Amino acid sequence: MPDLCIEGYVIVSADGMLANAAHVMPDELKFEADKQFFTSALDRAALIVHGRHSGEGQPNSPQRKRIIVTRTVTALAPNPSNPNATLWNPAGASFEAVCDRAGVRAGTIAIIGGPDVFGLFMDRYDTFWLSQAPRVRLPGGEPCFPGVSAQSPQQILAAHGLSAGEPQILDGANEVSVTPWRRRG
Repeated sequence: MPDLCIEGYVIVSADGMLANAAHVMPDELKFEADKQFFTSALDRAALIVHGRHSGEGQPNSPQRKRIIVTRTVTALAPNPSNPNATLWNPAGASFEAVCDRAGVRAGTIAIIGGPDVFGLFMDRYDTFWLSQAPRVRLPGGEPCFPGVSAQSPQQILAAHGLSAGEPQILDGANEVSVTPWRRRG
């Protein structure tokens, strides 16, 4: 879909985790500057895509148009608890079909996780915004992407044709940065 720009967003620990062993994003991985960066990006997005255990949990979240990736439906279905959301099973319908169902044909699509959802779009990202908290470690945590136990998030992004841009410091005191990884050529 040529008028869509697909962007990914995640903050990871030094060991590439987006959540702890209980699959919960711990407070030590939450930084106000990263939250502001993330919120601003989502406010500009035409559509948010995430798994059923992910979400941004912000006051204006229910107003955002979204796709929830799940195996609980065969293809596409309305979300009974949110009129702005569509349930999508990638095994039963294409991404183009779910965008059509959501009425989104142009703009930025923000992919916000979890790991399997990020994996669905690895070869489609225009930009992936990788925020890093190098002082945080989450042993036994949930990797941000499939394959992170064998490779770093950066190696996985590079293997899928993305190149790192200039990192931007979000929180100097905690060394939190965000790096845009953009599709080559």
